Parts: sequence; structure tokens; C-alpha cells
Amino acid sequence: MGEGSALPVGVPVPWPSATPPTGWLKCNGAAFSSEKYPNLAKVYPTLKLPDLRGEFIRGWDDSRGIDTGRSLLSGQTATFIRTALQDYYGYDLNTNVKVGIAYATADSVITVGNPANPKAGNNSDYVPASSDNSITGTQRTAEDNFTGAWISMRPRNVAFNYIVRAT
Repeated sequence: MGEGSALPVGVPVPWPSATPPTGWLKCNGAAFSSEKYPNLAKVYPTLKLPDLRGEFIRGWDDSRGIDTGRSLLSGQTATFIRTALQDYYGYDLNTNVKVGIAYATADSVITVGNPANPKAGNNSDYVPASSDNSITGTQRTAEDNFTGAWISMRPRNVAFNYIVRAT
């Protein structure tokens, strides 16, 4: 992985150590000198390495139409998912409302034992499609519960440094 590597200058590579090998730099957003790293400057003409700390690399759309409006090396914020359960919480004796999946899906795909051990919103077992699968809670508005009501989804992962060949 040192000088003479078959990998081209500028290619991000996961590295399992805090210190990159000789001739490589961390992808930490740092500026670099075009005089010292002329080939790296051709790949990153802004003379700044991408900051990949805590980031996932995603393939560029390149006119496919899946993630339009993106350019190479552009960042993207997280996608947030909101469920009905974030709109309701706790228990209020004055307002007893049931939320969650009121019944199994209309086509009765969710049935007792199919899929194996499904759980309702309150972590109880699902019951047949003709029965209620609900929880008790108090309604909250999106406005007064915004900060805690949206959840960000993240896949399982292992932390590595991203490094680039600089020479």
C-alpha cells in the first residue's frame, strides 16, 4: 500500500489504522499543496481532500435518475423517517387513543405466525386480521414534538479511516 501501489492517486480506500502508510493521506477535509502533490491536485483541483470522517460513500447517479441533482463529491444529509408511533407517546387518562397498526394489512398478509414472530407497535404479538393491534398513547403535534419525533436510519457498520494515495 505504499508508493508504487497499483491504485491510482486520489482513490479513497478504507484503512484499519489511525496512521496512513507512507505516500497516503487521510480523507479528513485537509488542504494540500499542489507543488508537493501535483497528481493529487489533478484529482482534487480544489486542493482540499474530501472529508469522509463519519460518512458513507455512495455511487454517483450519473444521469441514472435515482438520485438526481447530485454532483461528484457532493454531500447529502440523512433521510429521516417518521412513523405514527412518533406522533403519540405515553399514556394520558384524559385522552385514551389507540395508535399503531389497527389491523393487519388489508390483504391479510400479516397473520398469526406469518411472518414468524411479527410484533405490533407496542411490542406485543400480532393477532389475526380481524383483531386490533394497537397501543395507547397521547397525541402530539409535529410542531411540538419535532426534535425527537424523526428518526434517522443507519445501517450496521465498522469504523475505518478513508485514505487516498497522494504520491
